Amino acid sequence: MRLYPGGPSHMHSSLSQEEGFERCAAALRRLIVEAVYASHGDSILLSGGLDTSIIAAVASTFNPILRAFTVILKDYPAPDLLYSKMISQKLGMKQEVIEASLDDVEESLSDVIRVLRSFDPMEIRNSVAIYLGLMKAKSDGFSRVLTGDAADELFAGYSFVNSLAKEEALAKLHHLWEVMHFSSISLASSLGIEALLPFLDRRVKEFATSEIPFEFLVRNSKEGAGVVFGKFILRKAFEEMLPPDIVWRKKTPIEFGSGTTILPQIYSNKIGASEFDDKKRMYLEKDQVRIRDKEQLHYYEIYRRIFGPPFFDSTRRTCPACHSNAADSANFCTTCGEYPI
Repeated sequence: MRLYPGGPSHMHSSLSQEEGFERCAAALRRLIVEAVYASHGDSILLSGGLDTSIIAAVASTFNPILRAFTVILKDYPAPDLLYSKMISQKLGMKQEVIEASLDDVEESLSDVIRVLRSFDPMEIRNSVAIYLGLMKAKSDGFSRVLTGDAADELFAGYSFVNSLAKEEALAKLHHLWEVMHFSSISLASSLGIEALLPFLDRRVKEFATSEIPFEFLVRNSKEGAGVVFGKFILRKAFEEMLPPDIVWRKKTPIEFGSGTTILPQIYSNKIGASEFDDKKRMYLEKDQVRIRDKEQLHYYEIYRRIFGPPFFDSTRRTCPACHSNAADSANFCTTCGEYPI
């Protein structure tokens, strides 16, 4: 679909920038509404960030009994609790807050690592919160769980993209579009339920990657002079449906919002320096795996019990840290998280 026959450049030649922005925002809003409607979700993983809040606001107009699930780590700071309650109360949506203990996290690690075949600390910290939410949704009888995945990749939500000059940012965006993957899909499948990603709907993705000028994605906000916001057109497209605190909420990783960002410190305190050094040396010699820190060591030992040392084909590209095979286009290792490779 091409909203403007010549693409974004044609749009600029026939409309003022603001007229073009308004038309583009309206078209994007319509496509996202249609994608959410077509997904027929019965529940949602709700962080209270912009992306999940948009999905929740749209879905609640079709399904007034939509159930929201929010995961936080008990007894640790978790900003998602405040924001998710704000949006669920505004929408009149029943919300289940899963206050996960450290024991809950530990019990879930084997399943998460087995499904993802990874001991990348950032991936595990983010994914364990997703997995706990999906498990609760399943136990409560829900099977089609909406998520806000892919909005950051499609609409320049990451600071490492929107802080760059335009040409560099566009190159980063195009790379993200090629390599993006989402653990919610495989984690849900492992539980016998389905994760639904409306932002990955074919028409939404096509529109985002071919019809939206970069200047519509990254802008200074009128509400916050001098503050650069990614996903600007997405924020404005749904501004009237959401509280301002959510529309202009800055991007934070799942681990930060849920509180699992504390895990590096927790696992660091569980092992002494000399034991860590001994194990780090042993795994480098025996498995050719370079361990970066104590948290990664904890995940690697679980990974190793399940799979053994990473298998690799020496005729293909390998990660310098763990020797897992990596795609030619990859700039980080999905097995251990090494960056760059």
